[in-house]
Amino acid sequence: MPSYKRNEARDWARERLVGVISCTIPSFTQDLKAINEKAIRHDTRLAIEHGFMGTLGVSEVSITLAEYLDFLALMKDEAGDRLVILHHASWNDLAQNIEAVRGAEAAGAELVLLSYPPNFYPQSEQDIYDYTKAVCDATDLAVMLFPMYLWGFSSRIHPSDIPTPLIRRLIDDCPNIAVIKAEGGFPSIQSVIECDRLFGKEVVISMPIEGEFIPLAQIMPIQLSATSDHEFWGPLMPQVFNLLREGDFEAATEIYWRMHPARKARTLLRPQLHGGNFINRQAWKFQGWLQGYNGGPLRMPTQRIHDPQMLALRKAAIDSGLNPSMDPLSEFFIGRHPV
Repeated sequence: MPSYKRNEARDWARERLVGVISCTIPSFTQDLKAINEKAIRHDTRLAIEHGFMGTLGVSEVSITLAEYLDFLALMKDEAGDRLVILHHASWNDLAQNIEAVRGAEAAGAELVLLSYPPNFYPQSEQDIYDYTKAVCDATDLAVMLFPMYLWGFSSRIHPSDIPTPLIRRLIDDCPNIAVIKAEGGFPSIQSVIECDRLFGKEVVISMPIEGEFIPLAQIMPIQLSATSDHEFWGPLMPQVFNLLREGDFEAATEIYWRMHPARKARTLLRPQLHGGNFINRQAWKFQGWLQGYNGGPLRMPTQRIHDPQMLALRKAAIDSGLNPSMDPLSEFFIGRHPV
């Protein structure tokens, strides 16, 4: 159960969600028949060690709902109050997402990242409103609204993916919408600026893209960067977040430029890795492995990552001073804690 009441979700978010939230991808046993508790606990401890204030339990992999809820419960058990555990509301349809969010609440999650299923084809703003409100009404957890190009709304509904008049209705009607992950119209920065201007006094506005967060946080208040593959940078994103909060923009800017080789390399690799309007979780898992996270095999179907991409990501990390693992690439597919 959350530590706050449903009508307190926004106050809780304003007070608690200050920092950087990473992503934790489930780890499995070598035969891929079960989740790997030892590896999941390792990744949870490392997220705490790296300074993250929360982590998203990624559901967009081949995992059953029962396994996923056990995965969240393991992270919560390992972290206690040291991390905010996020539920990834990315399941097959509305009914399963309602079942999942209720299970996540019981498992100890405190925040929901709301996604939309690939087979959800809204033809009006009202369709998006109805789906979103149904999920929000099904839980007492705080919800993070997520305008994003991945849902395919921009061609039919609005270029910003979820237009601000619709966001206004949802904020008014769903008191547990407490955060907006403002990536509407990606890669434009207009969404985060517009959401901050219109809704920033009511809900927390998150800028998850590190290449935009670091510069924007120097000219506007941003208390949260969530959720993204920040684990690629090891402890660096929590460190730079603290510099920005302290107003040490010179030091934050120096880090921004130090990170730039890796940022450019990842941009060049994006067309190879993230096709089909779907995030390559295998690639994200490899990025985390470079910084000490478990890695390990994922079940089929999964996207792939090949030697040229792995070597390019590792070289980019070296060029940015991130001290990545130099273990043989074959070790990634085994994982640091094989069971």
